[in-house]
Amino acid sequence: MSAPSSAPSAPAESAATETDFLAPDPALRPAGPTPSQSRFQVDLVAEAAGAADDKSPSSDASTTVPSSDKATPTAPLDGPSADPGVGGEEAKGRFRVVNFADPSGAGSAASSEAAPVEGLQNGDTVMSETSLHSSTGGQHHYHYDTHTNTYYLRTFGHNTIDAVPNIDFYRQTAAPLGEKLIRPTLSELHDELDKEPFEDGFANGDELTPAEEAAAKESADSKGVVKFGWIKGVLVRCMLNIWGVMLFIRMSWIVGQAGIALACLIVVMATVVTTITGLSTSAIATNGFVRGGGAYYLISRSLGPEFGGSIGLIFAFANAVAVAMYVVGFAETVVELLQSVDAIMTDNINDIRIIGTITVILLLGISVAGMEWEAKAQIFLLVVLITAIINYFIGTFIRVESKESKGFFGYDASIMWENMGPEFRGETFFSVFAIFFPAATGILAGANISGDLADPQLAIPRGTLLAILITGIVYLGVAVSTGSCIVRDASGNVNDTVSSQLLANCTSAACNFGYDFSACRISEEPCRYGLHNDFQVMSVVSGFGPIITAGIFSATLSSALASLVSAPKVFQALCKDNIYPGLSMFAKGYGKNNEPLRGYILTFGIALAFILIAELNIIAPIISNFFLASYALINFSVFHASLANSPGWRPSFKYYNMWVSLAGAILCCVVMFVINWWAALLTNVIVMGLFIYVSYKKPDVNWGSSTQALTYHQALTHTLQLSGVEDHIKNFRPQCLVMTGYPNSRPAILDLVHTFTKNVGLMICGHVRTGYRRPNFKDLATDQARYQRWLLKNETKAFYTPVFAEDMRQGTQYLLQAAGLGRLKPNTLVLGFKNDWRDGDMMNVETYISMIHDAFDFQFGAVILRLKEGLDVSHIQGQDELLSSQEKSSGMKDVIVSIDTSKDSDADSSKPSSKATSLQNSPAIQKDKKSPTVPLNVSDQRLLEASQQFQKKQGKGTVDVWWLFDDGGLTLLIPYLLTNKKRWKDCKIRVFIGGKINRIDHDRRAMATLLSKFRIDFSDITVLGDINTKPKKEHTAAFEELIEPYRLKEDDMEQEAAERLKNSEPWRITDNELELYRAKTNRQIRLNELLKEHSSTANLIVMSLPLARKGAVSSALYMAWLEVLSKDLPPILLVRGNHQSVLTFYS
Repeated sequence: MSAPSSAPSAPAESAATETDFLAPDPALRPAGPTPSQSRFQVDLVAEAAGAADDKSPSSDASTTVPSSDKATPTAPLDGPSADPGVGGEEAKGRFRVVNFADPSGAGSAASSEAAPVEGLQNGDTVMSETSLHSSTGGQHHYHYDTHTNTYYLRTFGHNTIDAVPNIDFYRQTAAPLGEKLIRPTLSELHDELDKEPFEDGFANGDELTPAEEAAAKESADSKGVVKFGWIKGVLVRCMLNIWGVMLFIRMSWIVGQAGIALACLIVVMATVVTTITGLSTSAIATNGFVRGGGAYYLISRSLGPEFGGSIGLIFAFANAVAVAMYVVGFAETVVELLQSVDAIMTDNINDIRIIGTITVILLLGISVAGMEWEAKAQIFLLVVLITAIINYFIGTFIRVESKESKGFFGYDASIMWENMGPEFRGETFFSVFAIFFPAATGILAGANISGDLADPQLAIPRGTLLAILITGIVYLGVAVSTGSCIVRDASGNVNDTVSSQLLANCTSAACNFGYDFSACRISEEPCRYGLHNDFQVMSVVSGFGPIITAGIFSATLSSALASLVSAPKVFQALCKDNIYPGLSMFAKGYGKNNEPLRGYILTFGIALAFILIAELNIIAPIISNFFLASYALINFSVFHASLANSPGWRPSFKYYNMWVSLAGAILCCVVMFVINWWAALLTNVIVMGLFIYVSYKKPDVNWGSSTQALTYHQALTHTLQLSGVEDHIKNFRPQCLVMTGYPNSRPAILDLVHTFTKNVGLMICGHVRTGYRRPNFKDLATDQARYQRWLLKNETKAFYTPVFAEDMRQGTQYLLQAAGLGRLKPNTLVLGFKNDWRDGDMMNVETYISMIHDAFDFQFGAVILRLKEGLDVSHIQGQDELLSSQEKSSGMKDVIVSIDTSKDSDADSSKPSSKATSLQNSPAIQKDKKSPTVPLNVSDQRLLEASQQFQKKQGKGTVDVWWLFDDGGLTLLIPYLLTNKKRWKDCKIRVFIGGKINRIDHDRRAMATLLSKFRIDFSDITVLGDINTKPKKEHTAAFEELIEPYRLKEDDMEQEAAERLKNSEPWRITDNELELYRAKTNRQIRLNELLKEHSSTANLIVMSLPLARKGAVSSALYMAWLEVLSKDLPPILLVRGNHQSVLTFYS
């Protein structure tokens, strides 16, 4: 990286013009500084060699500066840019501020000295390195330094730092294909010039996971890394894996059982399944850059970590066990050869174990030696395999008399016709299909090493589909050729010829050649030769038998080698993503190719364990089912992504169809059960178990999966559908706009409202931020995302919606009008009671009461919660550490959440914001849990305890409902919803209503009837006959004393002065108003007495909120009513619906 060559801010005169080679015509130079010149001054720096090939279309330059480092300084420049005092200037922002060339001679000197550097004119890729501590934990990234970029400063002939489209802006990491560059941010282009540019992290969704950061580090030094093309990397591997041992030792037997026609059908069916999966794999692989991890990477990035994590683990395990299966297949063939020459070491089983162990150790050695050696071994094995196949086909044309007794007569129509139909002996069509299908698997062998491919997007589709085509044709060719030249049964006895007199009775095709093998079907001892009996019949037919044996060795060893490489690679990718935290030790790679040595050892261990069993007839179907589960999910991924209709789903491979992929997924599931129903059930149980585990653990990853896209699609569709239907009383839900401020500053109101809205209705945490001369909308958006995460982390089902406004009332009006979407809009405003209304500016009370009036104007219900201790805990330092709903710091990207209450006056705060409030006194999600906390005073301790009371189980208590006025039923619905929840289910509902002394029994019965029709359980109904009794004198006197400071006392002053005072302080209480509402005032005082008498021990009181006519009752009087009604009581919820029914007894 070149040394910073930023210059100190030069005087405007020295920065007025560009050098000769920057401006096309000296006459066109600007005479004075433009804003962009004075703001961003350019240093002459050579472009980075790493991106030199990325030519700008408008550049005439054809050469670039050769460089071995990231960037090379040009010839020394005279003038201000050579000044070394530049460190502080660059440290200020994330971009470099450097000088335009000096017009006073330095410019011409620079241009003459820099003449050979033609690449400067292209200048489209100058990098500066900086550290993004905010989002990547201090990892270095390469930033796009547009300000040292001569091309962009002259984009389209104008001075601008705006960048033209460039692929490097869209890279996720600095790793695999080139540098990660960052375009100029919107703030840099749009903000006023006197503002400091703020540091930007990655755009939404571009944050690097730990795995991606690791990938960036690993592949930063890409020298010497071995990358394969589509033939060596995919085609060869897939062909070797698909051409398994089945080709030589089972294909002929399948033809004997099923006949040529059904054998071809079996091959075609298997090929259809693999072809559809190949098309789906190609679609996913070409929908963006593919990293290592094969099937796991494709599925996890498409369907999300739940499916990817579950399938990745069993896919890696299946590959590890497949190593054992192939090695045992090889060992069995070797043991048969040893038997033929009487060279058995101990016995069959132990010989298989010994040879298998030696073989797997040798294969491990090849794998650990590196991908290059493994690839060379694969090429050699493929040559052997193809030679064996050609050797077989040549042999079918060479008719040898000595082979006739073994059933081989060369191509003959009668043999072909005889073998056309099936002749099942102890098998069925599906059991034969189940035996063949594993031979068709192996199509993901190339995709599994996607990290080692030079261009996975090209290699995976081309190599996989061509391998399926070639192997399918060979399988069909073998099926037809074996069926056309070999009879089903042959004795191997040259004396089984047909005499002329018996020729008439002989009906088999062999009779035409003078052989009679009819005895094979009659005798109890089956014959040794023929399609039905001899697994090694292809050796008999072939031109040179030992080459077929070499082909069997090649097929088994190559498949074992491919699986031995695939398993650790897939497992490493899975561990890097940290989906299963305990397995992270296997993520480490070694050497320039990042080889997963620990994964190799683990795979070796698993393979060795199964080799020692040496009896794989039970485990083999499970492996096939594991592979098929992967295929089914790959097919389903394509269907799911297409169904979600996400704009990000645009594969460059176009030959796929969502319905064909769905059919492929269903086919894979069907085949799983056809092969082995219990293995299919076991596979599904394992996948579901892992799926549930990963879903429960919720790994902290965001891969933009189609599951997210489909969730959005469905949410949008259903929201629009809801909007087309009128609301019905039966479906009414309290949808609350809760004025919480910052969600963690008023836990009590958050917890209580969440209790009755969780899984029932919408909850929006509204926050009005006031007092800003210049609101910072970027901070608002950051806070919105941060606190939404906080709510999710605390399992609070709510949305956080902050707004900037001139004052509290305006902000609340914004929220009342705009919060929500379609039918998902709030219908109830929830406020905290303003406990400190007497301490501050009474205009705050005017604003507070106006908010309640506004709610009713918008046809909202209104709910006010009062706790005698208060609600706002934001002034308690570190209170989040003490709250049980604290946020864990471990999994969060943004750990520190600071709340500056000086910028904020909340509607429901306990006191208006003080400018002296410091950041330290704000609720913060503390990262350092050991930070010293100030001991709490008694009142704060009580406040903190009270704020947590709704998080606990309430026990056997009561919820007292004082349903004094009919508001449509909201006053009754909220307590019903509360007592339905686990925390409140032991609480009984007691109902209190107003009535007359002479009609108490009648009123109680009427209310009981109404509640039973509403199907709401209650424990008691109390009719208050003494509700209109005058309150005690001392309480009336206390009320008079309470309102004394807020009275207008217009009788004691001139009318004009009284009117002036009322206009300037509209909250004042007039004598006339006080007299007019004397009865209502007395009722509030009396109700408080009754509340203390009947409900002093209740867990919660829910009471009808008294209404005040807008414009007639002053805000001070209304606030005094609320104060006197609700003081010195348990938690009280004052509720007033919008007087439209929310309860019904009709079905």
